[in-house]
Amino acid sequence: MGDADTKALPEGVQRVTQVLRDKGHPHAPVMLSDAARTAQQAADALGISLGQIAKSIIFKRKPDAAAVLVITSGDRRVDEKKVQALVCADGQKLGRADADFVKASTGFSIGGVSPVGHAVPPVTLIDRDLLRFDEIWAAAGHPHGVFRLHPDDLVHLTGAPVHDVVAQGAA
Repeated sequence: MGDADTKALPEGVQRVTQVLRDKGHPHAPVMLSDAARTAQQAADALGISLGQIAKSIIFKRKPDAAAVLVITSGDRRVDEKKVQALVCADGQKLGRADADFVKASTGFSIGGVSPVGHAVPPVTLIDRDLLRFDEIWAAAGHPHGVFRLHPDDLVHLTGAPVHDVVAQGAA
């Protein structure tokens, strides 16, 4: 994708595209004809299994209001207590992030939160269950934007550790 093509993309997708280029990632974002605001919508649009969608969930760490990004399989549910144990000091709590917090801290709207290209770098965790796939897809900064990658690429692109952060029996 050339610079002229990139400028036609939404601003969030432009940021993600630049990060992917800078890190040498071989797959540029693609724009879907329909919005994929949920993991299921993205999987259906791409013709892949729900688990192959790397969904980005944002939490708010209290009291410092840091954004915490958890990247997990689309067919899994995040266990907030496991995440809290990994990213919060004793007595600190983790809370849900509303749409305004997500937009302000990431620069992306809910439904298009990418694992990379955030306005403010979040505390990031990658769920181990994503490693069961050879190919996954992630949001690229817009509800219509996605990009292809291997689960190991997430570690390279984000520098984040891999942990078990899903709820038991959450398939």
